[in-house]
Amino acid sequence: MSRAGDAPRRWPVALAVIAHGSRDPRHRATVRALVRRVRDLRPGLRVAAGFLDHCPPGAVPTLERLYDEGVRSAVVLPLLITQAFHAGTDCPALLRESAARRPDLSLRQSRVLGPHPLLIAALERRLAQTGVTAGDRPKTGIVLATAGSCDPEANADVAAIAREWRHTGWCAVRPAFASTAPPGTADAVRSLRADGIRQVVVSPCFVAPGMLADRVAREASSADLLAPVLGDAPEIAALVLHRYDEARADRPARARSATGHA
Repeated sequence: MSRAGDAPRRWPVALAVIAHGSRDPRHRATVRALVRRVRDLRPGLRVAAGFLDHCPPGAVPTLERLYDEGVRSAVVLPLLITQAFHAGTDCPALLRESAARRPDLSLRQSRVLGPHPLLIAALERRLAQTGVTAGDRPKTGIVLATAGSCDPEANADVAAIAREWRHTGWCAVRPAFASTAPPGTADAVRSLRADGIRQVVVSPCFVAPGMLADRVAREASSADLLAPVLGDAPEIAALVLHRYDEARADRPARARSATGHA
């Protein structure tokens, strides 16, 4: 903390990672672990984490804290898989509110995590933790389970991730949703069984544990294996930094300004 009369430290463009938030304490702990890994990958980059709901610190207080530290420019990264309501509505509103509070704080919003090959690499890492090997690809079907959205484009992104992952050699990869949209995880497992798939693995596409990830786990009881959530996988940390760099390098095309316009 600066002493009275001291000039605040001037940071380069900071990174504010904004997660969904959950009452489940594992959620906050997992996000913090991921942020630590991001810091380790990019020493000298100021990285802070905030949450949209349910657990502290809130997103606006996080940006306020960065400002008080001397930050005047930051990339706001929605720690979300798809461009659904939170990324398309909540985060732009957050940027507008922060701009109204601190007009000299320049903010830009990055893209969400998916789709991207690094996301699939992280899913592969977690899948390997179940004991599934590359030799199992021809006989293994995967249920790619995510939160689900009322935005059909967000759900289409999940289907695109599933198709891209399928092209790496797995027998089948089917999307499933924990809420809002069909099919549910259990339905997707049954569909793969009906197609004669010998081994079915449920792969939760969630950054951190929480209510919906737990719902997926319950519905995965009829599958053979359940992979862990993505958590602080090195590939997710690398993807966070990729989205940060992308937003800095290509602001007009890829990021949102504080006014919420692309």
